[in-house]
This record gives sequence, C-alpha cells and structure tokens, in this order.
Amino acid sequence: MVNTKTALIIGASRGLGLGLVQRLHEDGWAITATVRNPQRPGALAEVPGVRIEQLEMNDTAQLDGLQQRLQDQVFDLVFVNAGVMGPLPQELETVQTQAIGELFMTNAVAPIRVARRLAGNLREGSGVLAFMSSILGSVSIPDGGEICLYKASKAALNSMINSFVVELQRPDLCVLAMHPGWVKTDMGGENAEIDVLTSTRGMLEQIKAQSGNGGLRFINYKGESLTW
Repeated sequence: MVNTKTALIIGASRGLGLGLVQRLHEDGWAITATVRNPQRPGALAEVPGVRIEQLEMNDTAQLDGLQQRLQDQVFDLVFVNAGVMGPLPQELETVQTQAIGELFMTNAVAPIRVARRLAGNLREGSGVLAFMSSILGSVSIPDGGEICLYKASKAALNSMINSFVVELQRPDLCVLAMHPGWVKTDMGGENAEIDVLTSTRGMLEQIKAQSGNGGLRFINYKGESLTW
C-alpha cells in the first residue's frame, strides 16, 4: 500500500521495543526491527511481516552494515530503544571502569551513532526520530539514588541528543526524548506502575501526534513535557 507508514525499531527482542513493534503492527505499519541475535528473536518472530535485522549497537562495523542494508529505505519513525541498567549494586566505590564504559557507551553514545547513520532515512517534513530516555535523566529531579549510574547515563543521553540535534541542522525533523513511564519489564521490575501495553500505546499516540512538528522535545508517554 502506498500510504503504509514505515518504522525502524532498534532493540526489539523484548520489553518496550517488542511492545512498540506489536503496537505498530496493530496500527498497520511496515516494520523493520533489530535484535542482537536474529537466530533468537524471541516473541518478535510471532509478529507477522516484520523485517528482522541484526545489530549489536556498540559495534560500529554492525552499525555500518545496517546503514548499508537500509540505505534505500525511507522511514516515518526511527526509534532507538536499546539500553541497559548497568552494574548492580551501583556502588561508586567499587564499580569497575569497564562497567562504567559499557553503560555509558550503550545508553548515551551508541544511540547517537545509530541516529547519525539513519537520520537521513527519515521522511522529510514528517519523520520522527525517537530515543528511549527516562525521567531519571532529568538533572533537576533528585531521584534514583540507588541507580545513580543509570540515572547519569540517561542524563548523558539527553545531553548527547541535544548536541546531535544542533549538529544535524534539520529543523523539519521531530526529535523526541521519551520517558515511557515506570513499566513492568525486566528492567522496570514487577512493582512498576504500568504495563508495556499502556506505555507503548501511549508512546505511539505521541509519536503520531508530534509528526510534522519539527524540533526537540522531552516528553512522557502521555505527551507531558518534562524538565531537562
């Protein structure tokens, strides 16, 4: 169909990434989704019609390969979802340099590497580039002390997104740093406030509402603006 919208979801094997794929499929989108191991896509394989691509986000050779394979694709949405919690407990006195490096590379640097390679694939005038951020990334909110390293990595992501938007010089593009809510996932835990369906349904609604509205915004799944 000529009017079918297209989406690329980075990190879709489980949790919020998988939920986004499911919501997009229900809404009639054509979807490309990345996983670390295409031989083990999990529940993603149960979503009909999804094009599954391999990507380890911290591997620049794989990033370049994905860019090459998708060079002729035009997307209405690119959503960079992949991220990690980091070492637990998040004890500053004992944390190792390698663990800090992997956390910040995965959560703050690699998402921008993805965006640099794929922003040119977004549809002019209406494309949306979304990053899975967190309200914990807001430096104005004193919270998350027990996961202070994760919080810092999301603040770093928000800062990197700001720098990237300045670098990109593309005012037509809608760029969203999105807080999905506190969600019942492997990362969010069973005590979280909302389920994946509620979060991903809300995020998709906001993506569709913000399409065509150029510029950078930090919002939650309800569309409420958040403080950087």
